Amino acid sequence: MVINHLVPTDTVIILCPEEAKDNFKEYVEKFKNVTFLDHSSLTSAQNESASAIITLFNETLQDIISILLQKLKPGGTLVIQKILDVENLKFKLATTGFMNVTIDEETLTANKPTFKSGCSAKINLPSKPATSVWKIDDTVEDELIDPDDLLDEDDLKKPDPETLRVCGTTGKRKACKNCSCGLAEELASEAQKGKTVDTTDAPKSSCGSCYLGDAFRCASCPYLGMPAFKPGEKIQLSGSQLKADV
Repeated sequence: MVINHLVPTDTVIILCPEEAKDNFKEYVEKFKNVTFLDHSSLTSAQNESASAIITLFNETLQDIISILLQKLKPGGTLVIQKILDVENLKFKLATTGFMNVTIDEETLTANKPTFKSGCSAKINLPSKPATSVWKIDDTVEDELIDPDDLLDEDDLKKPDPETLRVCGTTGKRKACKNCSCGLAEELASEAQKGKTVDTTDAPKSSCGSCYLGDAFRCASCPYLGMPAFKPGEKIQLSGSQLKADV
């Protein structure tokens, strides 16, 4: 007897064919409320009405495990005798909702959980101390970099405003045909006055011959069109030299 925890007044369902009833005489003698059913009539039993369901192993048993779970009371016991294919049956029971699945020789027992579907319960979790949070200590002064130290002498030089004045169309200090930004008037004024070019900071070319004249200058030379000069001297341009040819 594997359900000794039950009392004689508990309701027991024995699931077996008619010819196998004699195998369950011990249960009939112990319990007053014993009902014999076969697989086809199991659905007629009231849900959560049986304290225990006892049956013999059958190949089709796995197909009705969910029904067996419905017919048992919360905490009820399922007993399967003369089992075969133990591992598959245990897996099916566990995934259907049975608990405490155990094997004793050729008899398997499992229990329906004591709680009902849809009910809830409060879980008291152990309190944990608050974890320390990393924070910046206001008393610690980190050495900060002075942004002025990141600047060199060239960064501090003010740009020549004339070098910033270029045509929005050509991108160069040359007025376009329909100039409306005032650069054309500015160039015309400079042409009348003449302009002095300081060659002190002349670009260093690979040949170093820019000062010799146009014959020695490349197409991108900033002194293209200017007269020859000595390195470092200031060149006085005439008004005609500052006028565009076209």
